[in-house]
Amino acid sequence: MQPIPLALCITDLDLGGAERQFAELAARIDRNRFAPVVYCLGPRPVPEAASCLPRIEQAGIDCHCLGARAMRHFPWVTGRLTALLRRQRPALFQSFLFHANLAGRLAARRAEVPHVVCSLRVAEHRQRWHLWLDRLTQAKVDRYVCVSQAVADFSRREAHLQTEKLVVIPNGVDADCHHRPTPADLTPFGIPPAAPVVVCVARLARQKGQAWLIRSAPQWLGKLPDCHLLLVGEGPDRASLERQVQRAGLQGRIHFAGFINDIPGILASVTALALPSLWEGMPNALLEAMAAGLPVVASRVEGVDELLGPLAERQTVPYGDDSALSARLESIVRDRELARSLGNQNRQRVQRHFTINATCLAYQRLWDALLKTEPPYRAPNGTCRDSAQWL
Repeated sequence: MQPIPLALCITDLDLGGAERQFAELAARIDRNRFAPVVYCLGPRPVPEAASCLPRIEQAGIDCHCLGARAMRHFPWVTGRLTALLRRQRPALFQSFLFHANLAGRLAARRAEVPHVVCSLRVAEHRQRWHLWLDRLTQAKVDRYVCVSQAVADFSRREAHLQTEKLVVIPNGVDADCHHRPTPADLTPFGIPPAAPVVVCVARLARQKGQAWLIRSAPQWLGKLPDCHLLLVGEGPDRASLERQVQRAGLQGRIHFAGFINDIPGILASVTALALPSLWEGMPNALLEAMAAGLPVVASRVEGVDELLGPLAERQTVPYGDDSALSARLESIVRDRELARSLGNQNRQRVQRHFTINATCLAYQRLWDALLKTEPPYRAPNGTCRDSAQWL
């Protein structure tokens, strides 16, 4: 039997969490079952090495970068995508991220693609017009893959998406990539050797909550005189966050690493991960830290409780509660046995419930169910269920 032609579409191929999940899904697809082609609405990444493009192309998958750079390009890029889909004639279209979801469902239906699946990666609290457009165009979508139960509930409640279209497939991680990697050298960032380090790996933007983490830092860094905070990532809020650190007089204790490709090496070099987000979907940074065997302190936002399960009570705090955040971080940094125990349990939970192979298999079983090439998937561990069972 010939492999089924499949179209995969994403807004861009930067090294974000959703983009890495997309690239891993594309690269791990069973090529005996499916013949994937990737479409990226944005331009070809520069530099390519700092993107997800190499992972896709090394897997031998054709990738079309369409060159859109702004919303004004939306009609043009939708038309170009329509033409490419008409040429490929896929049996199913799968998209990731809002702009690819919207342009993709319009282009796929114009190109008469039989099945359209979109992926909802976050509970969108800020851009409410995203929810309105999702609701307005949901008739063009067969299924929405939600990365967590919290995102599915949010999408049903706030975007009024139809329950029967919502499917939950959690993110996954390759735990082997985080098993005993070479630790990164943190001294170039001004961190002394062997110092305890709390790391936050996230885009420097309001959603990720670094401003709150810095606001609380005098409390917990004041009680942990050898401890340092390392912020890994870039984003629009970097300048304001640097000024916040300067006003607090913590330049020697809080360090900005910028973009780093070797996240496993960073995680192997630190004591704990902090994730102070205002909202999420299912945070990849938390997933990777758990795979690395790290304890975490995270705000109680979408997807966090589902990732941590019974371990959430000792590793989460309400967003904005400075005292709770400081107390959690202080206890984990001070108590090495506690940190080791939580880290080991986190890693075991990822290995049982959140592997990237299970995530990719769940997507393929969903596609098979829509194409009616196999019976619908029923995962005993909750990796993916149809919406009637899950919601």
